[in-house]
Amino acid sequence: MKCPFCNHMHDKVVDSRESKEGDAIRRRRECLECDRRFTTYERIDEVPYMVIKKDGRREKFDRQKVLAGLLKACEKRPVGMARLAELVNQVESKVSDSPDREISTTEIGEFLMDTLREIDKIAYVRFASVYRDFQDEQAFFNELKNLMRHKLT
Repeated sequence: MKCPFCNHMHDKVVDSRESKEGDAIRRRRECLECDRRFTTYERIDEVPYMVIKKDGRREKFDRQKVLAGLLKACEKRPVGMARLAELVNQVESKVSDSPDREISTTEIGEFLMDTLREIDKIAYVRFASVYRDFQDEQAFFNELKNLMRHKLT
């Protein structure tokens, strides 16, 4: 392992322990040249989870992108971070449960909208306005009417 401070190629492992999730090993190392310590993580090299975009492109699943979208939709709303993290975990489980380790962004978006509709109506409308790419106030108004109709049934 190359030292991040002096680029020396030799070090010794000072401490080694399993991560909380059990999916990585954390190692504290000490450079034999400059005596500075640094941390490395050892993980299993897995085939990444993929998402299929609306235009057909594939890209790696990114938890942070999902969380960022939810945070934006739930900004200044009474939705806790624990609930949002749980939602992101559910999405990641959907991807990992898929036999070919990929899922469409449409499926993810619909799942998140259905869940947000139950959690917080305002967050749902905010998320839907971006996800469904409303082009004018009429599209936004139609979504609100659908939400009201759904609430009454």
